[in-house]
Amino acid sequence: MPITYTALTTLMGEPAAQALGEALEALEPAPTGVGVFEVEDGSGLWEVGGYFLDQPNDVELALLTAAHGAKTFVVSEIPETDWVAHVRRELAPVEAGRFFVYGSHDADQVPSDKVSLLIEAAMAFGTGHHGTTQGCLLSLEDYVAEGGHAKNVIDVGCGTAVLAMAAAAVWGDVVIASDIDPVAVEVAEVNATANGMADKVNCLEAIGFGHADITKTAPFDLIFANILKGPLIDLAPDMAQNCAAKGTIILSGLLIEQAEDVQSVYEAAGFELSQRRDIGEWTALRMCKK
Repeated sequence: MPITYTALTTLMGEPAAQALGEALEALEPAPTGVGVFEVEDGSGLWEVGGYFLDQPNDVELALLTAAHGAKTFVVSEIPETDWVAHVRRELAPVEAGRFFVYGSHDADQVPSDKVSLLIEAAMAFGTGHHGTTQGCLLSLEDYVAEGGHAKNVIDVGCGTAVLAMAAAAVWGDVVIASDIDPVAVEVAEVNATANGMADKVNCLEAIGFGHADITKTAPFDLIFANILKGPLIDLAPDMAQNCAAKGTIILSGLLIEQAEDVQSVYEAAGFELSQRRDIGEWTALRMCKK
């Protein structure tokens, strides 16, 4: 069975991490892919990793760590895996209040009394199996149960658009689903079409609220943002500007220990906490604009 090799390290600061990522791309044998990611724990650490079809040269990796002030690369072997088949085996349908999130391989299990949302196994992140997405769906469920009604909704950093589709299914109005990643926008469009919501979910490529269609539609009654701590904090001023008076935001992508920091930033921006929901190690915050 073919082997894929990974080489992973960490170091402080984005500039150094980006520089190391560029240097890693220039190695021979060349990696098939390189990733540079912030470790979302407030430490300032960044992770740099590469995937290789041939085992990377230990001496070259050691030279890179010395030159860029990184920790020693950890090299691992990963046997080839049919990830779609793996996901289908591991991810059962998920119920979150009225919502039933499933893959096509479980179509025979869809209950008639639920709002069913189809997400393919190959697009598994953000299907509702992850605690952050499930928390957002349950927060939406509670919002509706408390009499909440939102005619103007946006899902910022939509991923698979499962949250946008959930809102569109509840109220029948057009929901904006935006993402900075063009691939995610394509995934959102595919999922909206698969669920018969192509005319109800407007999928846009945008950085935050930076799109003409978003600007002309704002302010929003309900805003989803299931992303990460850092981007959520950065978005707080724009979130306040684009949220209607007495409007609601549902935030996630947060570890439990990160929730208070994000909550305090949004309180300073003019929001107050309506609900906090912890699922496993993740938190979803529902907040109302004062």
